[in-house]
Amino acid sequence: MAEDLTINTSTNKAEQYKSLIPQIEGLLYGETDLVANMANVCAALKEQFNWFWVGFYLVKNGELVLGPFQGPVACTRIAKGKGVCGSAWEQAKTLIVPDVDAFPGHIACSSLSKSEIVLPVFSNGEVVGVLDVDASELDQFDETDALYLEQIIQLINFA
Repeated sequence: MAEDLTINTSTNKAEQYKSLIPQIEGLLYGETDLVANMANVCAALKEQFNWFWVGFYLVKNGELVLGPFQGPVACTRIAKGKGVCGSAWEQAKTLIVPDVDAFPGHIACSSLSKSEIVLPVFSNGEVVGVLDVDASELDQFDETDALYLEQIIQLINFA
């Protein structure tokens, strides 16, 4: 079944998220496949916000392994505590990085990435992955993004 998103072109980021979340709920409704749901969430976020890169990394055998994403090719594996993704995993908290070049140990999968937000994904109290979002401009993410992206992650059943 083909799905179309209604893109909210408001300049208010919160309003864009509020418009997108019910649409994501509709995309996920009744679908139990984790990969399909992660893929659709990435596509919806990329389409709405036109970010440089949106994707999931999943914890597998003690490292983060690339999952569904939208954007150019990416790093395939990331160690715990390395880069923004590995740090968000290790610290089990959302990291907002206004300038990736200023982040100690940043892993440059692409030199075009300038700012980033990484949110841990939890299942049964443990981090099982991260949602990684990159922008090609500096200082693109804030607490508004953190709030709504956390809500979107919770729509996916990672159990």
